[in-house]
Amino acid sequence: MSVPTLSPASLPVSSRPSTRVHSTSTRSTGSRPRSVIVAPELGISDSPAAAVYRVARARGPVARDDAAKATGLSIATVNRQVSALLDLGVLRERADLAPSGAVGRPRVPFEVNHDPYLTVGIHIGAVVTSIIASDIRGRVLGAVEIPTPQSPAPDALAAIARSARAFASRWHRRRPLWAGVAVGGRVDARTGAVDHARLGWSAAPVGSVIAAGLGLPVSVAPHVEAMAASELLLTPDTIDRAAPTDTGLYFYARETAGVAISIGGRVHTPANGPGSIAHLPTGSSARCSCGAVGCLEATVSDRAILTAAAKAGIASTDASGALSMATVVKAATDGSVVARDLLVQRAEVLGRTVAILRDLFNPDRVILGGQAFTAYEAGIPHVAAAFARASTAGRQDIRVTGFGNRVQEYASTVVSLSRLFADPLATMRRV
Repeated sequence: MSVPTLSPASLPVSSRPSTRVHSTSTRSTGSRPRSVIVAPELGISDSPAAAVYRVARARGPVARDDAAKATGLSIATVNRQVSALLDLGVLRERADLAPSGAVGRPRVPFEVNHDPYLTVGIHIGAVVTSIIASDIRGRVLGAVEIPTPQSPAPDALAAIARSARAFASRWHRRRPLWAGVAVGGRVDARTGAVDHARLGWSAAPVGSVIAAGLGLPVSVAPHVEAMAASELLLTPDTIDRAAPTDTGLYFYARETAGVAISIGGRVHTPANGPGSIAHLPTGSSARCSCGAVGCLEATVSDRAILTAAAKAGIASTDASGALSMATVVKAATDGSVVARDLLVQRAEVLGRTVAILRDLFNPDRVILGGQAFTAYEAGIPHVAAAFARASTAGRQDIRVTGFGNRVQEYASTVVSLSRLFADPLATMRRV
């Protein structure tokens, strides 16, 4: 199993939206009387505007004839799309880079006009919420983490919205265009409502509260599906690909565990919400909240590891006195056999589980994401060995995400940008 050195700063690819828009009336807040919730598009679009925008993100500054070669579009089509995107302000020309003696605008390179804009991504985790500001190429401008409020959903979401609004205001010269929320549980992408058992949320109005709090259109997506989409839309190996035909399995593990499947350049998003692997049997003796013994999440979650670490006598090393995964990882790195054994056991359970799912779905590639894989690099060989022992399939393309410990950031970033990547013309006309 290889650990690639993907660079999240290198950006390619795009996607295309459906046209469903859900608007709900909210209490008037100055110029923000309505919340607009738009389902995200978690896939690669081959529409002409999206293809031109994708090439600008990946290669810009780029000449029109080079864009035509990269996209397979005619020069006339590229010219029309570039002109429309220039008019809407998402592209800009670089006359200073035109070849010496060139005549006419078709010889003037173009690139993404990223300086005036930003999007706001929010990843709501069971313990920590991340707030991210990104430019319209998908490059992260800054991020901050806050404890996820444990109050009732409307109050918790209002507090998150206030924090996100304050954070985005740091870039006062940039215009916010869109917000994207990635969250666990079951998500109704049309209405932005979320059921999240761990947080005690039922039909929580995530989309409407965040939209009203930020005054922006909002898209909401299940977080593992969003992570899978970030691999399609924000990684270098998707440059210039209109629609990959392969299949992929994305496996995530940290505080929760989940999987997402991509088919032909699009993340599969079941209408009734994502499935769950939380209660897959692992053979461990860990007691699950469902009453069973050996469920996956009760065995490999951060909470399970911290509980076991505390029982084993591993102590906190920071001033707060609270035991953290960073403490456990540091202890293992510093030579603690107990800490190492806990993390190796988790790695082996994860490797066996990935093998079972890989053999079941037989995808062309498998990507592993989440701090259960990335926070303790010494565990990766144990994941690989357990996978090899348990899998009956042949050679596999299996690797760890190149986003490292920032998968949550890029998951919410891609949700905030998916509509723009999918249909930049319609999206900019909307905002």
